[in-house]
Amino acid sequence: MKVGVFGQFYHDGSEEYVLTLLEVLHEKQIEVIIEAKYLELIRHLLDGTKAYETFTAFSDLDPGCDMFFSMGGDGTILRTVLYIRNLGIPVLGINTGRLGFLATVQKENIREAVDCILRGEYDVVDRALLEINTNPANEDLAEFNFALNEIAVSRKDTTSMITVATYLNEEYLTSYWADGLIIATPTGSTGYSLSCGGPVLTPDTTGFVITPIAPHNLNARPLVIPDDTEIKLRVSGREPNYLVSLDSRLATLSEETEIIIRKAPFAMKMVELRAESFLKTLRNKLLWGEDRRN
Repeated sequence: MKVGVFGQFYHDGSEEYVLTLLEVLHEKQIEVIIEAKYLELIRHLLDGTKAYETFTAFSDLDPGCDMFFSMGGDGTILRTVLYIRNLGIPVLGINTGRLGFLATVQKENIREAVDCILRGEYDVVDRALLEINTNPANEDLAEFNFALNEIAVSRKDTTSMITVATYLNEEYLTSYWADGLIIATPTGSTGYSLSCGGPVLTPDTTGFVITPIAPHNLNARPLVIPDDTEIKLRVSGREPNYLVSLDSRLATLSEETEIIIRKAPFAMKMVELRAESFLKTLRNKLLWGEDRRN
């Protein structure tokens, strides 16, 4: 078995858990490949007797990698997508920070999680992604034109609202007068969209959410649409440019640029241990009732 390991940061106090993961993988005779920058961050923790194979980009990986371990939080998993892309490598999130919806394995349970993987006590669940294209084309979106959580447009260089004319399958829906507009996947429905009043979708929902950001019209409500819908956006405002974000990545577009958003042709494969579930995470995250004790 061969696994990849990726993290964005090394947090003080996480030494025990980084070492635990590498130790248990070594004990189980699992081949490990580590993202090069992350290896440099944690190198001071290692005794130097073992050399690790590294990767730096998508092109360094291949489907021969059986699984990916993401060390951090949900944001780290969003960065992991940039390495995995369409390779179909399942990702397990190990949470070294606050409770997350994607990084569900708590750092204290690393050994148990690896044992569950080796016993086959897990499921692999597809998480839909969004794909963006623009007319005219934009260089900043050429390579990384996909997002796991959401694609959002928002104002730039102004405090004035923008107008987002929205079309679904070429049919005009409405023009949102707002600070911006979010198109979220079921995965992203628990993030930015939720904070703007959008609904929570379970991961297996075949739909996307359109959520306005601070709309001027109080009757502008979030809308759930089928995930095979093509969404077209035309943005106008007092400034000639606006922002588009793909998860945490930003690009500037001119108001002459038309945005086309569709479901991406590939999915992110997430590992879910059978002892965990989305609903359990949701209960704990939102601190609902009697489930606080779980």
